[in-house]
Amino acid sequence: MTGARKPVVEVRRSQRRRRTVSAYRDGERVVVLIPDQFSRAEESEWVDRMLARLAAREGKLARSDTELLARATRLIELHLVEYGSQAVPASVRWVTNQNGRWGSCTPADRTIRISHRLQDMPEWVLDYVLIHELAHLIVPSHNAEFWALVGRYPRTERARGYLEGVAAAAGAPLDA
Repeated sequence: MTGARKPVVEVRRSQRRRRTVSAYRDGERVVVLIPDQFSRAEESEWVDRMLARLAAREGKLARSDTELLARATRLIELHLVEYGSQAVPASVRWVTNQNGRWGSCTPADRTIRISHRLQDMPEWVLDYVLIHELAHLIVPSHNAEFWALVGRYPRTERARGYLEGVAAAAGAPLDA
């Protein structure tokens, strides 16, 4: 029986850090930041605890295409129900080759692709991008009718602001 391989862990002690512990992934390595005064036993306990937290967080983020389609279906039921099959995509899937946009839709074959970069963003941001792409199944262009459909999602403006902030921080404007 094979278990999951334990990652390489780098522990960084800080004299300025008093009580907080944090961890993040740096490539294949996990960096755990702890207070300098922690004993070796406390260090070991916190490393295990932080590895578990990272694994749990990453598990939540590993959303499947099936879950993405179910999420889109729920959004249709909430915001686009009167459009029936016109709003239903043939497929919705995660892709890793979209670096200039958050999502894309091909109305001709009713396919929607969502950038993997959205996997670690809040769910309401993902929902906005899904609604945006679902609206393209009904109205292919970005006209007033399209934006009225997108505007049915209550967090549209908030999500657009969030994505604009992420894009600005990355130094490039990114579209839905």
